[in-house]
Amino acid sequence: MSKKHRVKKSVSNRFTVTKNGKVLRQSAFNRHLRRKKSKKQLRRLKGKKLVTGRLATRVKKLLGKK
Repeated sequence: MSKKHRVKKSVSNRFTVTKNGKVLRQSAFNRHLRRKKSKKQLRRLKGKKLVTGRLATRVKKLLGKK
């Protein structure tokens, strides 16, 4: 039997994996100093963004997903 792998908590706080296996992340530059940013920029930063490529597969592996 192989050993159980632990989930990386830092990764689980930053990324979420959907039911279909897509990896989502939150945008940067959205926490503070929002007053000087334009409304257009703040709208663009709102919501989750899709992660693709090698990073997505790495994130899934660190979260214990296939």
